[in-house]
Amino acid sequence: MEDVLQVYTRPLDDKRPLLCMDEMPKQLLSETREPLPVTPGKPARQDYEYKRGGVADVFMVFEPLVGKRYIEITDQRRREEWALVMRKVSDELYPQAEKIVVVMDNLNTHTPAAFYQVFEPSEARRLVERFEFHYTPKHGSWLNMAEIELSALVRQCLDRRIPDKATMIREVNAWQDQRNSEVVKVHWQFTTADARVKLKNLYPKIEV
Repeated sequence: MEDVLQVYTRPLDDKRPLLCMDEMPKQLLSETREPLPVTPGKPARQDYEYKRGGVADVFMVFEPLVGKRYIEITDQRRREEWALVMRKVSDELYPQAEKIVVVMDNLNTHTPAAFYQVFEPSEARRLVERFEFHYTPKHGSWLNMAEIELSALVRQCLDRRIPDKATMIREVNAWQDQRNSEVVKVHWQFTTADARVKLKNLYPKIEV
């Protein structure tokens, strides 16, 4: 926990951008009957029945100090998808960075070993050296600022039935572009000192 909190105190550095990465599944659902729109005195109405269209995965890459986010929608959430997203982060989004600092949870697909399972060893090693990974502790995903962005995405865009991946990509891209144009940042204020007071029960007790 203190490792992540210390990372958040680093100043903005274009050569070492600080990113937060998180992901979540979204079930694709389509209507079986046409919803009834809002009419005077009556709210919009939606039938309780729906048709399942599979699941898509949402990768959120968020740069909190700059107010920029990049979202990728994939069919699955395997090591392969994570590794491909991270290569895009390295080579397309931040090609000039000397080292890319990434805060993320410790899901078993979020490891440098995933690069070796997807790419040739030389390419995998190149990507490993591009990143500096910091992991949130177990039950500490709230420390990941990308989780805040995913929560906003769900509330503002995904909290409804979306029928297919193409529609989801279109809607999410529109949300992403608007949020980036507004330069929405996260001003993190929870510090290591706060943690040692408010979460002191999580620290080991030392007998003196």
